[in-house]
Amino acid sequence: MTITQLHYVLAIAEHKNFTKAAEKCFVTQPTLSTQIQKLEDELDVLIFDRSKKPIELTDVGRKIVHQAKNIVDESDRIQDIVDQQKGFIGGEFKLGIIPTVMPTLLPMFLKAFIKKYPKVKLKIEELTTEEIIARINDGHLDAAIAATPLLQETIKERVIYFEPFVAYIPNDHRLAPKKKLDTSDLDIDDMLLLEDGHCFRDGVINLCKTFKNHLDDQFQLESGSIETLIKLSNEGLGMTLLPYLHTMELNDNQKGKLRYFNDPSPAREVSIIYHKSELKMQIIDALHNVISGIIRGAIAFQNVEIISPLPK
Repeated sequence: MTITQLHYVLAIAEHKNFTKAAEKCFVTQPTLSTQIQKLEDELDVLIFDRSKKPIELTDVGRKIVHQAKNIVDESDRIQDIVDQQKGFIGGEFKLGIIPTVMPTLLPMFLKAFIKKYPKVKLKIEELTTEEIIARINDGHLDAAIAATPLLQETIKERVIYFEPFVAYIPNDHRLAPKKKLDTSDLDIDDMLLLEDGHCFRDGVINLCKTFKNHLDDQFQLESGSIETLIKLSNEGLGMTLLPYLHTMELNDNQKGKLRYFNDPSPAREVSIIYHKSELKMQIIDALHNVISGIIRGAIAFQNVEIISPLPK
């Protein structure tokens, strides 16, 4: 039994197809098939039921795949230990970022990180929180940047910053005359929200639940992007809440529609998250340090205090 054979097993289990698994592993299909056959002969069991389309794991195969993941993770840890001992920060690193963080945060840190750590090859994907959790657990992501807490047993969280909510209010809205808001001013019934699947939407609903006993199940309008929410609000269709970083590049007319909250400002917690196996921690540490340094600088420049997490 070899680590290479276990990599092949995991690839077939993922793709449910020998040809696709071989492409993923950069070997020919006959080579992969031969190695799987050797492993099955050695163990005297069938790992895959080849009569099914797509290929399925046998009962014992599912147990083998579970153990194979642990063994492959531990073998990766050996190289990770060596890299850390040598002080090496490099190699491929797969990072997921949620949609309400990606467009504002990525341009802020990417160039600085690449310049400081040129040996790291970042592969970045925009993913929902649900997709991120699944991919971290499957080993398809090394880390992610997401709103927390997630309360997942297999995932560790390291807070980068707290980002306050800022209200975006059209001129004819009932709250437009107010210079600053209290959270008790919010009414979910006249608020534009992101569509289901966005953790920022959940945060806004949680915030309103804290100060409103009744919530209707139907909302006026929902959208898949914060930019669309701003445009809808400009048409007088309701107010919305924005993450603070999204407000930094608004034009002067748009900034005139912003209303900040009285201290302590409600905020969302944004963290870098990773599997509890703690692989590639030197790169995770590097990302955390670069991003937190840049965010602190941006916030200090704007003279905004970010101190309070979102009410639960």
